[in-house]
Amino acid sequence: MTKLILDVDTGVDDAVAIALATTLDVDLIGITTVAGNVPVELATRNTLDVLAWLGRTDVEVHRGASRPLAAAYQDAMHVHGGNGLGGVSLPRSTVEEVSPAGPAYIIESALRYGDDLTLVTLGPLTNLAIAINVRPEIVGKIGRVVVMGGAYLTEGNVTPHAEFNVYVDPDAAAQVLGAAWKDLTLVGLDVTHHTVFARQTWERLDPTSGPASALIQAVMHRTFTKRDMTGFYLHDPLAVAVAIDPSLVDGPRHRAEVMAVGDTRGKTLLGVEHPDSLIATSVDAGRFVRDLAIALGLPNVEPGEGFERPE
Repeated sequence: MTKLILDVDTGVDDAVAIALATTLDVDLIGITTVAGNVPVELATRNTLDVLAWLGRTDVEVHRGASRPLAAAYQDAMHVHGGNGLGGVSLPRSTVEEVSPAGPAYIIESALRYGDDLTLVTLGPLTNLAIAINVRPEIVGKIGRVVVMGGAYLTEGNVTPHAEFNVYVDPDAAAQVLGAAWKDLTLVGLDVTHHTVFARQTWERLDPTSGPASALIQAVMHRTFTKRDMTGFYLHDPLAVAVAIDPSLVDGPRHRAEVMAVGDTRGKTLLGVEHPDSLIATSVDAGRFVRDLAIALGLPNVEPGEGFERPE
């Protein structure tokens, strides 16, 4: 069975991604946390509490980097709420984070599991950059890496050029995306902006039907009420799904280049052709959203529901 590690900055879509990962036919061996949507202390607490809510206190949580490699840290609490979970206070987990720290845990797991390990990064790439700086050989050992990050043939969501995860730590992104991984898939805004959890789906949620449904109903409440959005982008859940089912996306096989400074900080470009690196530019959004609903025990998604860009 695939050994899976998630690297998260747990905000709302990370919480949904964690819930999805717990339902899949994989061995979720651990989660590392990083400063991104929220500071790393809060990302770690949120991760522990989400896992406890889902009944998965067996999954180890390893705290990672508290700031980008060189850039000033910028959070996204205006999107995810003051606590990263839409303002919802989950019961505090009785389990605490464990050692080693996030980058060291990635190194240990890469050396131990090799080809059997899949790493999915859902936040800034700081932890993975530190890991490959310390032990460059892990690049040739990890079986598969899936990165939620970048905007390759579309506009960014922080600036006209940049997607949030890359913008927060462009130096780390440049190192990670430029490394010679065995199998790298980049899941950016080109595809995640076509995968939307629609307000009409959220309105049909029954919080008594299970912990995942109750979690989503709670953490998305701010999105659909206070922020009055018509949908919520499923950035991180899509990356988790692609890690298990690569056929959900397709695109050119190129390395990615990252602009690290200046007005185009965080901009991602298609680089040289490379057979081991796929930049996702198309997605089977309908299948993904329907499969997500089934996996999490959510209401059936009607054909066409939730595939328009939220207003």
